[in-house]
Amino acid sequence: LYINKMIKILKSFFHISVVFLIIISLLPGSLLGYLFYGDWRLQPELISNPFGTTINHFISYVYVSTLGFVLYLRNKNFKKLVYVLFFLAAILEVFHLAIPNRSFQLGDLIGNLLGVLVAYFLVKFYLYFGKNE
Repeated sequence: LYINKMIKILKSFFHISVVFLIIISLLPGSLLGYLFYGDWRLQPELISNPFGTTINHFISYVYVSTLGFVLYLRNKNFKKLVYVLFFLAAILEVFHLAIPNRSFQLGDLIGNLLGVLVAYFLVKFYLYFGKNE
């Protein structure tokens, strides 16, 4: 009973995270830039690195995708979730071509897609090595 409640809570957290990811991706400007610097035009580097803000995209998609894949692993629609997250990762960055104060960045697109891919392989590796124990 406790496990079922926890899974429901985590699924809600996953869905809220996806909605939040969509919202911050479609806003005409950077919500994080506004929160940190008071300027919608600035993208904060959450982790200092040579890839700039692309790492933010990668981390966001690894988090959301891993949470979703783990929670829906045994669901018959797991494959659909994989496709939906890949589509979301691509389309949200492509939409930046039309959103004011946003710009399409190939690095961000790659970060989004790699985040989903890394999460997918993390789950697959877990399943593979979990069966061999």
